[in-house]
Amino acid sequence: MPEGFRKYLSLCGNLGYWLVVAPFHGQFYRVPHIFAQIVRIGVQAVPMAALTTLTIGVVLAMQSAAQLEKLGAEVFVPGLISTSLVKELAPLVIAVIVIGRSGSAVTAELGTMKVSEEIDALEVMAIHPMSYLIVPRFLAMVIMMPVLTVFGIYVGLFGGWLISSSALDMSTAFYVSHALDYIGIKDIWIGILKSVIFGVLVVTIACNSGLNVRGGAEGVGQATTGSVVLSLLAVFVANAILTALFFF
Repeated sequence: MPEGFRKYLSLCGNLGYWLVVAPFHGQFYRVPHIFAQIVRIGVQAVPMAALTTLTIGVVLAMQSAAQLEKLGAEVFVPGLISTSLVKELAPLVIAVIVIGRSGSAVTAELGTMKVSEEIDALEVMAIHPMSYLIVPRFLAMVIMMPVLTVFGIYVGLFGGWLISSSALDMSTAFYVSHALDYIGIKDIWIGILKSVIFGVLVVTIACNSGLNVRGGAEGVGQATTGSVVLSLLAVFVANAILTALFFF
């Protein structure tokens, strides 16, 4: 088994202990740290997520309208937009944004603490790094990824409405009703499940890369780059597998 993968599995095992078992032994979550990470990982990513999903909704509406108009099937534009956003684009795009913004930051922060021996200092003070550093970031990521995804879906639908109402002369009621007709509760749960799995992959890969940094400042840069690349690859592969599972 490759050394890097073994360390990743070890981190996941330790994380599972601190999430599930440790609270029953009196080692509870550090709630203030969780809220601080929620703000840094999720809340501060809202403007970028809003702008990105808004433009995706606008582009989807324009591109689909241009093709469907040739067939006289403009009525399917809202359904195409809602289906694409809920099941595929919103979870995937939000994951890419979080990887580039928050995942890289987590790796850089932990890597800097590693090379400056701050993590060793925590252990000397009998503060377990997993409880103090990893658990708050993990919970914040798992909480905020679905929230950002749902937010992105709404903003993307709003972008599609802008084009549909202005260029296709659709009423708001027509757009909303037809957008909802093509998605069900199962589709929404699929999108949320994807976002949770993407969040788990992103934060565990970022933390594992940060905790295993070597070589000073240069090592931090290399670990951050490697974390982003590996996270993107893992998210795209996971998205393909999950889509295939739900499709078949």
